[in-house]
Amino acid sequence: MAQPVLHVADEGRQPRPLQGGRARLSRRMAHDRGAEAGRAGARLNWCMRTGGNIYFLAKIGATDGLSFQQMAGSMTGMTEEEYRDMMIKGGRSPEGNRYLGEDGDAQPQHQPQGAAGKNKEPDSMAKISASFYTSHVPAIGAAIDLKKTGEAYWQPLFAGYEYSKEWMKENTPDVIFLVYNDHATAFSLDMIPTFAIGTAAEFMPADEGYGPRPVPKVIGHPELASHIAQSVIQDDFDLTIVNKMEVDHGLTVPLSLMFGEPDAWPCKVIPFAVNVVQYPVPSGRRCFQLGQAIRKAVACFDDDIKVQIWGTGGMSHQLQGARAGLLNREWDNAFLDRLIADPAGLSEVPHIEYVREAGSEGIELVMWLIARGAMSDIQGGPAPTVKHRFYHIPASNTAVGHLILENN
Repeated sequence: MAQPVLHVADEGRQPRPLQGGRARLSRRMAHDRGAEAGRAGARLNWCMRTGGNIYFLAKIGATDGLSFQQMAGSMTGMTEEEYRDMMIKGGRSPEGNRYLGEDGDAQPQHQPQGAAGKNKEPDSMAKISASFYTSHVPAIGAAIDLKKTGEAYWQPLFAGYEYSKEWMKENTPDVIFLVYNDHATAFSLDMIPTFAIGTAAEFMPADEGYGPRPVPKVIGHPELASHIAQSVIQDDFDLTIVNKMEVDHGLTVPLSLMFGEPDAWPCKVIPFAVNVVQYPVPSGRRCFQLGQAIRKAVACFDDDIKVQIWGTGGMSHQLQGARAGLLNREWDNAFLDRLIADPAGLSEVPHIEYVREAGSEGIELVMWLIARGAMSDIQGGPAPTVKHRFYHIPASNTAVGHLILENN
């Protein structure tokens, strides 16, 4: 009688040591995870919790000399023989294993490693405490890096952020969800995602042609980023998930404006890149709706953390063509007025108006609507408190706008 065959096509092959990148990855994991890395199941489960995919992790297991049966068994707390016998008998039943809290054999309470994962109601959930808006002009970063903030040209601009820096000291979040646009750094014309969320543990400053800015690396929050990606995609927004990328001035300049020149940034950051560089670009309406979906996602993350959402870019500026140098003080300030008092109406402004009135690069302002859409009043809560508002012309080629809205 023929023996039952497992569903994994290459199960009968002997694992072999891998060379190069895979071997280095395995050794690095062992070093990073310490004692936990000595137990294959615990290590693979840790990888899964932090966003790993079994088809990639299987390569790591093979590097460790494990068969697929050994890997699968170890992740469930079973020996290789127990797992093989279960499969020969027809596999694991879905009965009792469809939802957390049932009493099937795969539930956490029946797993040796499951005590920390028992289903329980969290004490409290994450919340968005404030939204923060600012231009991200690269010359601002250069002025900070070259110690020119006290010069006559720059002093009025930096003075406009002094209140915000003090406010931030009293309201430093655990995580910043930072909406920005990549400036042909992480993405090229080969691939330009409309919306891309950074889910890595860290992001290095990019070299934009003058060397990387002398700023700290950005520490991410993979758990919250992955949770937001899952929730938002299920709400019908198609995100690109990026596990490795460098971040440019669009992200680092706002951090420098608030936190100066620290050895390390005082909070974690989730980069969220929006394509406003290469047409077609997303509409203001879509960005506003996306902000609402992000708020929903944060509100169901089961950790008591404070999140701020930052919208960056703009204000009016045009860097190309016969209209290069365009600035529009009146339109910019009307935008700020409506962002505060009529964000839903503002979200209906077509992209061509941004281009005509705020310049070709003024389209960056649709990113502010993502942050505004995430505020509580959009879902029927009280209006936010305007903590600070500032406007300045010019910073290099750009009009600078800044706003802090605090949830009530």
